[in-house]
Amino acid sequence: MKDKPAFQTVFVSTFTDGVLDPGKPMLGPLIDGGFIVANTAPGCWGPMITPEIKGGHEVTQPVYIEGAEVGDAVAISILSIKVTSKATASGNETIIDGRFLGDPYVAAKCPNCDILYPKSVVSGIGEGAVRCEKCGEPVSPFAFTHGYTMAFDEKAKIGVTVDSFMAKCFAENAKMYAAMPECSVQNSILSIAPADMVGVVSRMRPFLGQLGTTPAIAMPDSHNAGDFGSFLVGAPHEYGLKQEDLEARTDGHMDISRVREGAVLICPVKVPGAGIYMGDAHAMQGDGEIAGHTCDVSALVILKVSLLKSVNIEGPILLPLVEDLPYLAKLMTADEEKAAYEMARSNGIENFEVSAPVSVVGTGVNLNAAIDNGLSRAAALFEMSVPEVKNRATITGGIEIGRCPGVVTVTFLVPVDKLKKPGLYETVCEHYGKRKATGAEPVAFCC
Repeated sequence: MKDKPAFQTVFVSTFTDGVLDPGKPMLGPLIDGGFIVANTAPGCWGPMITPEIKGGHEVTQPVYIEGAEVGDAVAISILSIKVTSKATASGNETIIDGRFLGDPYVAAKCPNCDILYPKSVVSGIGEGAVRCEKCGEPVSPFAFTHGYTMAFDEKAKIGVTVDSFMAKCFAENAKMYAAMPECSVQNSILSIAPADMVGVVSRMRPFLGQLGTTPAIAMPDSHNAGDFGSFLVGAPHEYGLKQEDLEARTDGHMDISRVREGAVLICPVKVPGAGIYMGDAHAMQGDGEIAGHTCDVSALVILKVSLLKSVNIEGPILLPLVEDLPYLAKLMTADEEKAAYEMARSNGIENFEVSAPVSVVGTGVNLNAAIDNGLSRAAALFEMSVPEVKNRATITGGIEIGRCPGVVTVTFLVPVDKLKKPGLYETVCEHYGKRKATGAEPVAFCC
């Protein structure tokens, strides 16, 4: 990559086989400040019923960033996410014994041929439609316990779950309604046509369930996080790891609904070139993704990438939109700042802290472990004790659940001097802006 000329824009239409492997070719290189434009494929359910995809998701081929070295970071600005699917299907799952080795997301197998990652075909509609190409045996390692099919309006603002008749109509032309990218190999989940929940209406607010950098070792994409990654420890398939190997992860699989258009995600660089990838766009999701899955869609995504030299972080840092911040972490208005100044002076304090909101991502085998991970990452980054981070998150932020069982954000107001030392000040300042404020308008923290 070092000898190739770098591009201002990299267009991505190719996907991994479900494994993030630093030894495999990347696209690019992309210049610092350049753009990535990608046509992403649905995540979760489609890949889950496609045994030849080894990671539970189908994410984009990683992009090499010119000049990115291990120990740097990249700031990824999400400029646009446009849903292209007209319909999808989803629901809560159960696993089918005999159709996988150790982990149904990673190592599906044909129960008849007894081979791993068998190629599959879709024959008919409904459960059992996904079959081994070689012998014709049903091979999907997953089935719905309760599922639904949802259609989207033309403006991609509203979704409504449909009845069995319409679900079967979508299934007959599944890849068209899913807007499946040409290079995608997944079977569309629309082919299963679930319809257990009819007439439910939801607002659409799309985001990326997968966005990040390539881990330092080969890892199934859906397991690039502390919760799903724990399934790899001691696993019997070829991607089994030791506990200490999980430190190589970059937590790109977060399912945090605030990773949406307008947000900035700062990611660690753990391999030369960073290897930025994305996928698993969701039409909407409540915090926690408690069903295990939500509405997976195809989406056209535009990112801007900025290289942050020598910004050494353990895991992702999210700068959400102001409206997505916890109430206590929102920027002060001019009236609030005036009241705070007067209150400080009346109590003998010359100046109060100038601070800005930051969300530190933590992941772990369960929510308690994820919170501990987020607290320790924040404490190390901002040179605070864990008890101080706990206090600050309690009175100036909050703990928010991205995904059960174990992805959270630890959000709090960080003093400006604490942002400057690790090299985050300029990025945070640029995101939240320098604005003049009067009355109830937000005050810029960096004047």
